[in-house]
Amino acid sequence: MNEFAAQHTILVVVLPKVVVLLFVLLTALAYLTWFERKVVAHIQSRWGPYRVGPHGLLQPLADGAKFLFKEDSTPAGADKFAYFLAPFLALSLAITSIAVIPFGPKDFTIFGQLTPLSITNLNIGLLVLFAITSMSVYGVALAGWSSNSKYSLLGGLRSSAQMVSYELALTMSVVGVILMAGTFNLGEIVTAQQGFQWGFLPRWNLISGPMPQILGFLLFFTAAVAETNRAPFDLAEAEQELVGGFHTEYSSFKFAMFFMAEYSSMITVSCLATILFFGGWLSPFPQTPLFAWTHYIPTAAFAVAGLALIINGVRYITVYGRVVLPTVGVVLCGLAVLISLPGVVDIIQGPFWFLLKITIFLFVYVWLRGTLPRLRYDQLMGFGWKVLLPVSIFNVVITSLAIVLTQK
Repeated sequence: MNEFAAQHTILVVVLPKVVVLLFVLLTALAYLTWFERKVVAHIQSRWGPYRVGPHGLLQPLADGAKFLFKEDSTPAGADKFAYFLAPFLALSLAITSIAVIPFGPKDFTIFGQLTPLSITNLNIGLLVLFAITSMSVYGVALAGWSSNSKYSLLGGLRSSAQMVSYELALTMSVVGVILMAGTFNLGEIVTAQQGFQWGFLPRWNLISGPMPQILGFLLFFTAAVAETNRAPFDLAEAEQELVGGFHTEYSSFKFAMFFMAEYSSMITVSCLATILFFGGWLSPFPQTPLFAWTHYIPTAAFAVAGLALIINGVRYITVYGRVVLPTVGVVLCGLAVLISLPGVVDIIQGPFWFLLKITIFLFVYVWLRGTLPRLRYDQLMGFGWKVLLPVSIFNVVITSLAIVLTQK
């Protein structure tokens, strides 16, 4: 009977959440490419995607169709099994890591069963997430080796060394947070950051606790950018020396899968930074009569976005844009009215603040790419081993001392 109940729970609770999360995540990955191209374009005083749909909003769909129908070539001397396994391994590991991320504090009901806002809630969620992400190096290394190309091999070797070295600093940078929270459970780490100091300053790990983790956050985010092979640490894909790095010999949808894995890793890092240092889904405003208006910030955000789309849409250069943009704007205004209702406005708080913080981190990711030059490889490795790792160990020591002194 218990086995039947477990199977029933998986079918009616877990599977619908997996399907919804995959749909939302894959859609977000597609539009993250659009977001990056638009932000970098505006940094460089360009338009970016503009022609395919209003403001280029259908560009991700066109790119996906292009990757599906492009010729899929395979190098003659490649190890075919490892060659085909590499992109699937990279993407599957990147997507799997999202399964342990909690997106809000409240449980909700699916077919009469109460379930959390995550695929699974593990007591060792942070350890599981690091274990999954640490294996992503295998996808890159296999891609570089199996392609039978010196450029791909050099890119794979660079990336392997880079990801392994920065993984140490990345792991050590969060030990301070674990010591203060006393748990590996991501939801409990967020719960430990509840409350406010002096009535208005949130008790986030970044600025509160026995030892504020400002240094830990800077170490974490720097190591995470290098871990995900993003600029200015994208030595594995250096076009000047390596053509394209480990994925030089990949084409069609296998090529796209590596970029989907990269963007998925960016989302995971942004989720982790939000949970560990910035209070997760917790609002930055106290729920007091003085700040009662902040409860309706999600409603105002949807309303302002909807009005902006309507105003921009009626003046758009194409007839298609003058129809689509105001329609989407009206939908957003309708959602603003819906989430202003007494029951809905409370439920939307957690996911809204969580997604807003993630979006800010993703913007910083893109901002770095459009601003900073690429480091030399010796500078990259030297910075990881000689600066980040020693400083992260120092952060663990001083955090431990601060906790001991506080307890006394």
